[in-house]
Amino acid sequence: MADHVTSEKRILALWCPDWPATAAAIDADLGPHHPIAVLHANRVVACSAPARTAGVRRGMRKRQAQSACPEMTVVAADDHRDGRIFEPVVAVVTELVPVVEVLRPGLLVVPAARASRYFGGEDTLAENLIDAVAASGVEVQGGVADELFTAVLAARHGRHVEPGGDAAYLSGRPIGDLAVEPSLSAPTRVELVELLRRLGISTIGAFAQMSIRDVATRFDADAVVAHRLANAEPGRPPSGQALPVDLIIEHQCDPPIDRVDSAAFLGRRLADELAGRLAAVSAACTRLTVEAITERGQRHSRTWRCAQPLTPDATADRIRWQLEGWLTGGRPGAPDRPDSPIAVLRLEPIEVVEAGTLQYPLSGNGLPEDPEIDERARRSLVRVQGLLGGDAVQLPIPSGGRGPAEQITMVALGDERIPARDPAAPWPGRLPQPTPAVLLETPIHVLDMLGAPVEVTGRGCFTAEPTTVSMERAGRRRQSWELQWWAGPWPFGLGGGGDGGGGGSNGGDGAEEITARAQVLLDDSRALLLRYRSRSWVVEGVYE
Repeated sequence: MADHVTSEKRILALWCPDWPATAAAIDADLGPHHPIAVLHANRVVACSAPARTAGVRRGMRKRQAQSACPEMTVVAADDHRDGRIFEPVVAVVTELVPVVEVLRPGLLVVPAARASRYFGGEDTLAENLIDAVAASGVEVQGGVADELFTAVLAARHGRHVEPGGDAAYLSGRPIGDLAVEPSLSAPTRVELVELLRRLGISTIGAFAQMSIRDVATRFDADAVVAHRLANAEPGRPPSGQALPVDLIIEHQCDPPIDRVDSAAFLGRRLADELAGRLAAVSAACTRLTVEAITERGQRHSRTWRCAQPLTPDATADRIRWQLEGWLTGGRPGAPDRPDSPIAVLRLEPIEVVEAGTLQYPLSGNGLPEDPEIDERARRSLVRVQGLLGGDAVQLPIPSGGRGPAEQITMVALGDERIPARDPAAPWPGRLPQPTPAVLLETPIHVLDMLGAPVEVTGRGCFTAEPTTVSMERAGRRRQSWELQWWAGPWPFGLGGGGDGGGGGSNGGDGAEEITARAQVLLDDSRALLLRYRSRSWVVEGVYE
């Protein structure tokens, strides 16, 4: 493709590799050849190229990493440091392209269509931006594509994806790339990727070929988002409703702000105010523009994009990162500080979704461990327990067993977390993942096309092909549903008493002895897990 040919929806992403380690090295005034690692919960979450050369890897424990590279500097993870030091990098980019969206510290995107026409092509635009950032002492890679996710992935490999070529580029990428960028995925994306690997799906292209109906019925909502990304379909659209004008917060600073601590305090208050206004209209913000205006009229604006809704804490953090990096002037070579104190601070949500569309994770920031969030949740549960009684608050812990209900043991808060059955023991016939989202124990009738009951033979087969299920409702007529699909049965025990280890009788049609499970898809798109025992069926779970 000629360099001057562009598409109107092209996106250019700039990615700074190992940004937490880079920011820590800049903050400690260490040279680029000095090994450094960033730790969270005593494990390496980022390290520099010299540290990787010495054998340090993400996920290593501190002692193991220091053993591999004794001369390495070790620092704690600090989101505020990452955001503050990234602000001068964003400022360098905005000197050339005024419209910039920050996905997280270390990663930003710009619309490439108009800018590439000004610079004479996408390649020239990318070279200019990379050279400008590199001149400030930061390593950076660029990538261009039609869609945001593809552009971010291309930036990690320094690729220029041709217009219309996103799907072809993604098809050969490993399935793990769906979870490689946390700012564009839910915290559960890693679990989805691991499950897909176990199912034999090793590339994004193979996942893209799956039916969206199968993905939606078998996996969670984030899997549907991942499937759209795999097919290079347009990302999450803005809400169809017009943004209420009163969502915009514009605060006149009196007195004007020229200190970082004052800016952080005000940012926290405005973040809480914005959260209150969003809650009043049942909305959540996923793209936010933060603009500061000085007394002399100088403007400083950044747009932040998030995969998950911005919480008050996340909003306050982004305000702090942006203003701290601007007020302190960053490092040598970065753009100048503000010409006068900040007189106006403005928060403008530019993309909102319904509050129920996206959900907040229980853990903080999608990290595997967050002691502060865990402690706040624990204190809340203790208060509820004090009001309702000791057994009123119970925590689920993994347990051993074959059925979905048996794989969870409920333990009262404060008691020792001992499972009823060893989860590490072998459990032949155990129900594979994913498990049902809702557990039930509701009798149901499985019928064939003539209305006769369908049972399971001693050899583990249906006595007839199931076509309908029906259920008795208290005070109502029996309800029936046609089956769109079914799988099974899978025998897992004999004798009708518990989940014994056998896999079916070797002779006869002893239907009264067999125990089995089956899955069915109803004509209303619900998927059920059924259990057969003592010549009757029950709904054991509902997939959502």
